[in-house]
Amino acid sequence: MIRLHNVTKNYGHGTTPVHALREIDLHIGAGEFVAIMGPSGSGKSTLLNLLSALDKPTTGSIALAGRDIGQMDDDAVTLFRRTSIGLIFQFFNLLPTLTAVENVMLPVLLARRATDADRQNARQLLEQVGLAHRLDHKPGALSGGEMQRVAIARAFVGQPPIILADEPTGNLDSTSGGEVLRLLRRQAEDKGTTVVMVTHDGQAAKVGSRLIVIRDGRIEADDPVHFQTPR
Repeated sequence: MIRLHNVTKNYGHGTTPVHALREIDLHIGAGEFVAIMGPSGSGKSTLLNLLSALDKPTTGSIALAGRDIGQMDDDAVTLFRRTSIGLIFQFFNLLPTLTAVENVMLPVLLARRATDADRQNARQLLEQVGLAHRLDHKPGALSGGEMQRVAIARAFVGQPPIILADEPTGNLDSTSGGEVLRLLRRQAEDKGTTVVMVTHDGQAAKVGSRLIVIRDGRIEADDPVHFQTPR
């Protein structure tokens, strides 16, 4: 599902470039829930940007869902990201003027004219994440945990094969964070979706099936995890 071969990423020019990633080889299969950890500056955010097709490696190749994104032009990359990758951000990235249903439908609205079926699908997704009573509420009327669940429903709306989550519990209390982690775990187990989550939270990382630790731009550890139910 995700394959990186000899990937490096450098920033800057001249005699002191920043080596954000160094010779990364990585394979993540369908249905895996992988947590990525590492200290600040380790390269984990750079790796997530590359997996999101928001940036390109300096050297090496990246294949997502069987597609070599390095061989795509910008328009093809944008379309691929829209249809094949669901993104979940730490700060939710909801539009404040839209209702929960409209925020979930946003990827559809960007691609084409929405239908009644699209609206019904968005409503069902919000019901599945426990927000049946919040369908027509705007972000300003939602709690942090509720906003993150809207963001998760939005990531799920096109049934992408890959979900990428950047610190999805970073701004949540432990109860809301646990709910978010259970939703992601269920998506991997029930739908076969590949979930990759960057986190600073060691307890959150234990909800995945695999933990990758990055340090100084290299993979320092890559180990299976004994699943722990989030509190």
